[in-house]
Amino acid sequence: QVQLVESGGGLVQAGGSLRLSCAASGSIAGINAMGWYRQAPGKQRELVATSTSSGSTNYAGSVKGRFTISRDNAKNTVYLQMNSLKPEDTAVYYCNALVIRPWGPGDCWGQGTQVTVSS
Repeated sequence: QVQLVESGGGLVQAGGSLRLSCAASGSIAGINAMGWYRQAPGKQRELVATSTSSGSTNYAGSVKGRFTISRDNAKNTVYLQMNSLKPEDTAVYYCNALVIRPWGPGDCWGQGTQVTVSS
C-alpha cells in the first residue's frame, strides 16, 4: 500500500499565496515523478506541475511564473508554492506520484485538498 497525504489548502484572497505539501508513505522502493493536478467544478482534471526524479519540471501555461514545484526526495515529499493566486486557480488540488513498489510500478493519487481564491 502507498498513501499520499496532502496538506496546505485553504481560502486565500486574490494575490495571496499558499503552499501545498504531499508526503508519500508505504511500500515505496522509489518514486519516478511527483506532481500536482487540479479539478475545478464542472471541469476535467488538469495538470498543474510535475517534477521528475532527475529534477526536470513541467508547468501548465496558466501557472508558469506563479507556481513552483519542488521535492524533498529524502522525505518522499513534493511541494507546490503558489503565488499571485487568482480566482481561476480555485479547485481541488490532487497530488500524484509514479512510484516503484516491491511488486511493480504504480500510479498513486492523494485525496485532494481544496484551494479557494476569493476576488
